[in-house]
Amino acid sequence: MIETRNISKSFGDNHVLKNISVQFEKGKTNLIIGKSGSGKTVLMKCLVGLHEVDEGSVLFDNRNFSGMSFNERKAIRKEIGMLFQGGALFDSLTVEENVMFPLTMYTDQTMEEKKERVNFCLDWVNLEKANDLYPAELSGGMIKRVAIARAISMNPSYLFCDEPNSGLDPHTAGVIDELIKRLTEEFQMTTVVNTHDMNSVIKIGDKVSFIYKGELWWEGDKSQILHTDNQELNDFVFDTELTKRLKKI
Repeated sequence: MIETRNISKSFGDNHVLKNISVQFEKGKTNLIIGKSGSGKTVLMKCLVGLHEVDEGSVLFDNRNFSGMSFNERKAIRKEIGMLFQGGALFDSLTVEENVMFPLTMYTDQTMEEKKERVNFCLDWVNLEKANDLYPAELSGGMIKRVAIARAISMNPSYLFCDEPNSGLDPHTAGVIDELIKRLTEEFQMTTVVNTHDMNSVIKIGDKVSFIYKGELWWEGDKSQILHTDNQELNDFVFDTELTKRLKKI
């Protein structure tokens, strides 16, 4: 489990996060949603240590991550997998080399052991024959699946996904959603997904945290989000033609 306790973050006079306390549960897909500029991206960056919180604490299974020194955080960082928006693959490396990169950086595994782990991860994302391809040879969906394989290569306890469906067609986005959910449940990871895709929310939102103007405005799950009296959340949820139709059902 990951927990924030009363965290706040400002950039100059801009108070981006305001006293947020939230829990992200193990074995569930925990989604952070909100409009652009609401603070959800800053919240995720605070969770992984890319931004330092001004106040409050971030805890990984009761370990005070925000109170640790840079060197002390290294152990927890090895337990974190990160799926970046766009995939962020290295263009000059093959699929195999991309997935192997964290293993080379952070482990003393032999080449045989690393290749075995790479093949395991690629098999999980249904890319078992893509080892020798380069990112330029991959479709958008394949790039995301390679990025997921890299994110899980270290067998993480915590998985962070930043807009995993960005730029994908609805069918491929659904495939990525199902893959993230299946990985989360089978390996009992604490998965945090930053998204604005309501299809993802309705499909895999075990727990949903709605951020509004830097505050935690609502919490619930996919079964509750279409039936709430929270006006700001309704304005966000029912802003697409799909969700407007769902509201009438």
